[in-house]
Amino acid sequence: MSISIGTTGSTILLIAFLSIQVAAQPAEPWRFLLPEAKCTEIRSPAELCRASIPSLPRPATVTNADNDLPICHISLSEAINASLANLDVVRVLAGVTAVSSGRSVYDVAIAHTGIDGQRAVFDPTFRSNQRWNRSENPTAIFDPLIPGQSLVSGNRVDGFGFDTGLSKRTVTGGVIDFGVNSNDNRFRPGTFPLNPQTGSSVELSYTQPLLQGGGVTVNRIPIVLARIDTERSYFQYKESIQSHVLGIIEAYWSLVFARTDLWARQQQVTQLEFAFKRTEAQFDAKIADVGELAQTRVAYENFRANLVAAQANVLQREAALRNIMGLPPYEPTKMVPVSSLIDDKLEIDWESAVSLAETHRPDIIELKLVLEADQQRLILSQNQAMPRLDGVALYRWNGLDGEMPNGLPISSAPGQFTDWNMGVNFSVPLGLRRDRALLRQQELIIGRDQINLQQGLHQAVHILALNLRNLEQYFEQYRRFQDVRAAAKTNLDAQMAKYNEGLIQFIVVLQAIVDWGNSVSSEALSLVQYNTELARLEFETGTILETHGIAFYEERYGSIGPLGRLAELHCYPHRIIPSGAVTRYDATGKPSEESFDLQDPLRAKRGAEDQSAPNENTPNDSSEIQVPNTSLPEPVSTSVPVRAARSLINFFRAR
Repeated sequence: MSISIGTTGSTILLIAFLSIQVAAQPAEPWRFLLPEAKCTEIRSPAELCRASIPSLPRPATVTNADNDLPICHISLSEAINASLANLDVVRVLAGVTAVSSGRSVYDVAIAHTGIDGQRAVFDPTFRSNQRWNRSENPTAIFDPLIPGQSLVSGNRVDGFGFDTGLSKRTVTGGVIDFGVNSNDNRFRPGTFPLNPQTGSSVELSYTQPLLQGGGVTVNRIPIVLARIDTERSYFQYKESIQSHVLGIIEAYWSLVFARTDLWARQQQVTQLEFAFKRTEAQFDAKIADVGELAQTRVAYENFRANLVAAQANVLQREAALRNIMGLPPYEPTKMVPVSSLIDDKLEIDWESAVSLAETHRPDIIELKLVLEADQQRLILSQNQAMPRLDGVALYRWNGLDGEMPNGLPISSAPGQFTDWNMGVNFSVPLGLRRDRALLRQQELIIGRDQINLQQGLHQAVHILALNLRNLEQYFEQYRRFQDVRAAAKTNLDAQMAKYNEGLIQFIVVLQAIVDWGNSVSSEALSLVQYNTELARLEFETGTILETHGIAFYEERYGSIGPLGRLAELHCYPHRIIPSGAVTRYDATGKPSEESFDLQDPLRAKRGAEDQSAPNENTPNDSSEIQVPNTSLPEPVSTSVPVRAARSLINFFRAR
């Protein structure tokens, strides 16, 4: 009978086990043991989750650009503010596009959770365990009635155990534990002094490390390291935001240059078209030969090709600005910058710039935090290299109660039976080879990170020196190209007058046109580079956010922590987002490139022959050139333009 019961119980357990296996792995074949994974299973891309695809029109190109789009005037301050509002993922400029920096607004909050993770080591731990058990062991005894025979008998013990307690690790490294234990047992068959019998105890113990693992400083080191990691994450995130703001400024001024360069190429095409038509008329009148006509045509077609490249560059630079701002690649508006360029020379205090870089550069700060973390780990390594010496103490109150054979209860008096012990435990690896090696390693790491910090500052100083040289170079080039442009304008007027009188060949006029167009483009490029380098200098000193009035705002939300959702306590970091209204760059009310005094150099000389210049909106034809309009589009805004002051606060001296 006992065998039958045992078999039935085993069968039930086996069925239950198999049911659990099948429920846990519904996609796997029904087997007692799951098979090995011997092949690579790759799902179809169509089975993966779908990303939200925005509905966007086809982007503009040089062949389908709509020049009748309404103009959207945007200042550099507005561009920065709009980009910060779309900055869940930090984007940085990379040529004519923008890419993710790998940083997001969640990074700092994610790192911040490590602090509570380390603090949790010191949280009290509550335990409560209950267990039911039965032990029934068979044993052989002699049959007292029949000599020479034996009987199989046994005793059964039914028990219930209860264990509950509270333990806590202290900041000194010690562990205090308070616990209550109870064991209730019933014995069958037979007569016993107490049945049922309940044994109980209440104990209090404390273990305190005296050398290794002991001390407030050592036990707080993991929390300090978690805080340092959070600070490192913050400054890494701040550096990416600085790169983003620098990218916005660079993309904005690059668009200004591209529009200025496009205007210069448009003027060159217009001038060459005028010369080409004049040469055609002379050829028809037998005044010019076929070689002169061909030479003019070659120059004309080359300038048309350069114009296409300039038009494409404007589209690319506008797209890059839209990309880094977090806008779609195409919108039914034409983005026109209206912030004025700085054309005043600013004096830079070299010692203040270096001091700012040492204090505010996020990469230098991160190296300092790395060194600070190394010093904390050195303290921990020094502690771990000590022998293990722990003081232990325990005090226990024991109790016993139960039911006597006569049915009356009996129990021990409170505090009647007690235990206590005190001791010191000592252990040490002979030689401490491993711990001493780790200590030596940490000392070497500190030496390495100290020279890395010096190298970081050394590199920062050299970059600042490069910024200073570039600023001087770009501003001096801007002043020289202003003179070049004036000289090129005078030369173009003179050569065109001689050409009209038939005194020189067209090749001289062609060179004059090329020189004039290049001088306009070079003047704009040097001033754009100067303005970009000013922003880069702020970036390299680590103050570009502060000088633009950008701060970080920390969102908070109700977490799943204690009473977080119940009480709606918004007390946990969620996102760290940049905020602040940038007002440094005012809108002038007209396109930024107009600050270069863009005027057609030959309009007065062409006179009646150029009264009706072809419009740039005329569709292209396979055989005819689209002659662009030489005038800039008028602003559509009715607001009164306010001319921005062309100066920058010398923040180095101010600090």
